[in-house]
Amino acid sequence: MIVTTVHYMGLALEEAKLAAERDEVPVGAVLVDQDGTILASDGNRSIELSDPAGHAEMLVMRAAGRLLGNYRLAGATLYVTLEPCVMCAGAMVHARIGKVVYGAEDPKAGGLVSRYQVGRDGRLNHTLEVEGGVMADACGRLLTDFFRSRRGKA
Repeated sequence: MIVTTVHYMGLALEEAKLAAERDEVPVGAVLVDQDGTILASDGNRSIELSDPAGHAEMLVMRAAGRLLGNYRLAGATLYVTLEPCVMCAGAMVHARIGKVVYGAEDPKAGGLVSRYQVGRDGRLNHTLEVEGGVMADACGRLLTDFFRSRRGKA
């Protein structure tokens, strides 16, 4: 069976929806090894865990590291619904993630393309391959709807 980028992003989007149900910013991530095996999936949990690093990307990298017994995740592909921030992008470089696929761009805090180019500007010891815009409309709409509903409650 051939599994596509859209399939993995769809799974990340489901994690983002679960995060929204927990009243977390709806970002979801799925980490896949070179063979297409899902190593970990999760959504944001910063509020639930009282953890400023409780971003979906960080959680799946930590879980995969524990699963594999290694902090290096060489060759893995990370699918995430929102362009990662600088913190997450830095952790991806240290983990030696092979590729990052994201949905919506983050013009305010994007760490890979929009604001900064962590892991892509040649300044660090590892370079990230990046593909953006996968299911961007659905990923962006989930975020927009979430923040609109929160403003409505205020």
